[in-house]
Amino acid sequence: MPLMTIEEAPPSPARGPQVALFALGFRPFYLLAAAFAALAVPLWTAAQAGWRMPVRVDMLWHMHEMVFGFALAVVVGFLYTAGYNWTKLWTPRGPQLAVIAGVWVAGRVAMLAAPLPLAAAVDLAFLPVAAVPFYRVLKQSGNRRNMFLVLLLGLLGLADALYHAAVLGWLALDPLKPVHAAIMLIVVIEVVIGGRVIPMFTRNAAPGANPVQHARRDQYALGLTALAGAGWAFGLPALATAVLATAAALAQGLRLAGWQPWRTWRHPLLWILHLSYAWIPFGFALLALAQFGVVTESAALHVLTVGALAGLIMGMITRTALGHTGRPLKAGRGEVLMFVLVQAAVVLRFAAAVFPSWRAAGLVLATACWSAAFLAYLAVYVPYLSSARADGREG
Repeated sequence: MPLMTIEEAPPSPARGPQVALFALGFRPFYLLAAAFAALAVPLWTAAQAGWRMPVRVDMLWHMHEMVFGFALAVVVGFLYTAGYNWTKLWTPRGPQLAVIAGVWVAGRVAMLAAPLPLAAAVDLAFLPVAAVPFYRVLKQSGNRRNMFLVLLLGLLGLADALYHAAVLGWLALDPLKPVHAAIMLIVVIEVVIGGRVIPMFTRNAAPGANPVQHARRDQYALGLTALAGAGWAFGLPALATAVLATAAALAQGLRLAGWQPWRTWRHPLLWILHLSYAWIPFGFALLALAQFGVVTESAALHVLTVGALAGLIMGMITRTALGHTGRPLKAGRGEVLMFVLVQAAVVLRFAAAVFPSWRAAGLVLATACWSAAFLAYLAVYVPYLSSARADGREG
């Protein structure tokens, strides 16, 4: 079975949870992530505009929460759902899933309002609580192929711990460094998962498409991306970082071209994945230019986060939610609106980073598009996520 084929779940004879929202991991975590994304970015933009906040909203909060709050919720929800398909064993559901989601919510509240040591403790609790059940399911089923994902979750947890240690003054480290490392780690996850599902989805749904997958080329692309990301996050000299980032951009661009993205324009559930993935090579090209002051590192970082990360998230939380709630894998007007708004958000955020005189207006417009995209997701998908599967199956 392909690594990330999670649209179809086999029926189970066991009786599932009475509350549909906690029937499988994607349901609460997609909902919570979308709601948090829609609220957190406007809060940050308002703080940037000079509004006084009764809670702790600063640059460190914004960077941390977009990675360890928003993105991590989607990753966990996705892995719980995929883990069930890979192993045919239930990942957390029912009361256990509700508790894990509650720990995530507690972390978000603590990061806003609790004293820093307490905020660190509550926030750091989430990854172990979430990762251990996932590890147990993989171990019980003998699914060694996907154990590397547990390692990646552990590395994200380590990055989060280093962030808090730096903020609390326990470690002489710029707190942004662990966040940057976590972003690049998530980019690596995107590269691995994207390389397995995007060509497969394209081959299955786009008539005439024959995406080319080349194992050696994919290995080079992954290795160069990981090296470039690590080199930037850990402060390699500018020239070395620029060389690695340029190589990664070229490798990822060639990889994407082989997947024939031009054949997907009639299929929104496909083009959103191809277009969002395209921000990865562009982001690394910008990162190379940033080493010589041609553009800011902020421009590169937001292309990789708003463009690639959020775009791929939007593509997957629509597709997997449709499949796992028993609905056809077909994008309607609501999905197209979400996809267009997310892409508009990254273009506007990039413009705000490149043209300083337009920064204030660009941030406001980008924030409006971002929040509108996730509010649209909630408007369409809350009924899907909170009700039983349309086909009568569990999950």
